[in-house]
Amino acid sequence: MNGGLCGWTDGHSCTRQRLAEVGEQTRAQTDTGTSKVVSESVKNTIQNTILEFFLSQPFPWVVTLLSSVLITTIVVDVLGNLLVIVSVFRNRKLRKAGNAFVVSLAVADLVVAIYPYPLVLTAIFHDGWIAGNIHCQISGFLMGLSVIGSIFNITGIAINRYCYICHSLKYDKLFSSKNTACYVVLVWSLTILAIVPNWFVESLQYDPRVYSCTFAQSVSSLYTILVVVVHFILPISIVTYCYLRIWILVIQVRRRVKPDTRPKIKPHDFRNFLTMFVVFVLFAVCWAPLNFIGLAVAVHPRLGQAIPEWLFTASYFMAYFNSCLNAVIYGVLNHNFRKEYKRIVLACVRCVNL
Repeated sequence: MNGGLCGWTDGHSCTRQRLAEVGEQTRAQTDTGTSKVVSESVKNTIQNTILEFFLSQPFPWVVTLLSSVLITTIVVDVLGNLLVIVSVFRNRKLRKAGNAFVVSLAVADLVVAIYPYPLVLTAIFHDGWIAGNIHCQISGFLMGLSVIGSIFNITGIAINRYCYICHSLKYDKLFSSKNTACYVVLVWSLTILAIVPNWFVESLQYDPRVYSCTFAQSVSSLYTILVVVVHFILPISIVTYCYLRIWILVIQVRRRVKPDTRPKIKPHDFRNFLTMFVVFVLFAVCWAPLNFIGLAVAVHPRLGQAIPEWLFTASYFMAYFNSCLNAVIYGVLNHNFRKEYKRIVLACVRCVNL
């Protein structure tokens, strides 16, 4: 392991290695007789390395914070996304072609809350991975499946909204029930296709800084760049184009004077679009730091030592937290979802009281 990359690799093992290297250097100087007294530079190196070692130990409040964030994420993720799925199947007004991607997105968010996140939480409590390598690989695979599935479904939602608002005459043909089902299958097929290469490059590894078995960005710079481009930058670019075109149309409609020349954009259609736009923005905000850190280190590996460990950890848990936000956004911004949430909760309360 290269000592210059200690900031980007396992901090504890890297620090111990550097202590050992300094010890070997000191013994070599003493044995050869070149210096009876350890040089001042070596002393400073020992002091700084020891200080770094103690600073690398997790503070109790950090463990408490990370576990609290993850517990909140798991609870809200499971309850919220189950509400989303049940709401779409219960409410006829919500059983629309576009919401097929919403349900698919909810499934992607549920995947991580049910299996990988509890294992991460266990690793936080035990300060290390105790579930074994098989669970590590499965957990890393499902995390990748979830995040790629999420961004691909968000891309599907954006294309759906773009066709619905900007090409309304062709929408019913493009997004018939059969076609929509095929699109959802295509999204998950592309998701699996995108995650499978991780098995061959052996990039799924345990990272003690984030207590997770996840994509190791240091395995291959070229592969990391490819992953960031295909899994993040390209989908984000497509979604940005779709929503930019919709916003341009909305602005044009509002500025026109003659009512007969205005395309019809109903208020509830605009609210639905706004809801999905907020989902996209929050996803981009939550996942951008982690992706850009990985991209920066892949392009300039020496930047790894300059990136604070807290920033890397924060970027990961910020990304994890995103999986519980979508259901909340639907409830806040979409009247039909909010109304159905209340019905489901009240029905559950009645069942409990019986």
